[in-house]
Amino acid sequence: MRLMQHKREAYWFYRYLSVFYDKLVNPLFWTESMREKALDLGYWDPEDEEDLTVIDVGSGTGFTTEGIVRRVPARNVTCVDQSPHQMSHAREKAALANCSFRLGDAENLPFPDDQFDRYVSAGSIEYWPDPQRGVNEAYRVIKPGGWAMLIGPIEPRNAFSKFVANTWMLFPPEDDYHNYFHRAGFKNVEWTYVAPHWQRNERYGIAIIGRKPAPGKSPNHYVPVAPEHSLVDANPEGMTLGRGALLAGRVLVGSAAGFLFIPMALLASVTAPLRGIDAEPEPLNKHQKVALAAVGVLAAVFIVNRLSRR
Repeated sequence: MRLMQHKREAYWFYRYLSVFYDKLVNPLFWTESMREKALDLGYWDPEDEEDLTVIDVGSGTGFTTEGIVRRVPARNVTCVDQSPHQMSHAREKAALANCSFRLGDAENLPFPDDQFDRYVSAGSIEYWPDPQRGVNEAYRVIKPGGWAMLIGPIEPRNAFSKFVANTWMLFPPEDDYHNYFHRAGFKNVEWTYVAPHWQRNERYGIAIIGRKPAPGKSPNHYVPVAPEHSLVDANPEGMTLGRGALLAGRVLVGSAAGFLFIPMALLASVTAPLRGIDAEPEPLNKHQKVALAAVGVLAAVFIVNRLSRR
């Protein structure tokens, strides 16, 4: 189990990350062009779009939801996330004013069977302790004939990136995504790959979609022996000193591993042309420029310090 592949650790991680998620994270790792390519895989039947109901699971700050409401009316979209901090930022976006918002857990969705026409979850699987249960839930809450889409990262090939990724959170191998969908009972499974402009490997992330053939729960439905609460209690009763210290340690170490990706991606973005990547670059925003400058200053201080010791 990775450091952030726990609901409570993820809760605290996003308590602080939500402040600059749209400023630093999405513009590097989950760009608008990636979002549009992924969502284009969905079946947003033009003749039925006024009636399509959509659940966006792990909706976060609403970046993916902004793409969804370009395809269906916002009033038909329900956003679900376990982080009230992320959700508060989504509520502030004008395009999402008519969406419904519900605190909830991807592995235990607070909705009856066969309720929605479409299910979308982007960048959420990384925090699921039991990914198969999450995909089973996607199957359960959509109507027969409905489509469920899951978008997430693929385990990196580079040894260092793979180590950092697997220290931080769940980056499933590509085959796992297909297995999750087939075990859950989905049919007509399709997929495409998404990647930011600075990434040479097109299999950076995957968008996979499947159709629900029959009503009710997944044929693979199961209840864990000790199910977690649907929502995370930030101050649970019975939290021992040892568990508190472990929680703090996992959040700190996991956050450090996660934040390593930001300077790595910034450097990869500005050096993409030098590495022979001819994809059209996406300009850095002011927040990214400040972060890149900070990385440069820290690197210069380190080099000067090393040279002064010789």
